[in-house]
Amino acid sequence: MRYSHQRELILKEVQRRKDYPTAEQICTSLRAECPRLSLGTVYRDLNTLVEVGKIRRVSIPGEADRFDSKILVHQHFFCNRCGKVTALPIADGALRELIDSCPGFQVEDYMLTVFGFCADCAKKEQDGDVTND
Repeated sequence: MRYSHQRELILKEVQRRKDYPTAEQICTSLRAECPRLSLGTVYRDLNTLVEVGKIRRVSIPGEADRFDSKILVHQHFFCNRCGKVTALPIADGALRELIDSCPGFQVEDYMLTVFGFCADCAKKEQDGDVTND
């Protein structure tokens, strides 16, 4: 992979953030530092960084892809109410054992995303607050 100043800025931005940003959020955040940065460049560089294993893509159906600098195996939780993505503390060994128990498949990789309400939104649901944030 050839060096690119913009790609380095994008990688550092993903590493700095803890909120699993989208390409658009990354682009908006970096425009102050790099005003000529285009969304297309951000998408291309994010794809390259995923391909070379520097970051992970977190795909949520119906949502823009998010990006994660933690490349060690871990799973994610998506809040259906506020849209927040968080790491999900599932023991990888137990999950891998379950996946390996499926006959007839040779699994090379996997990602699990669990959907529901985060603690804050679950409390709002329980309290009857039906407004969206």
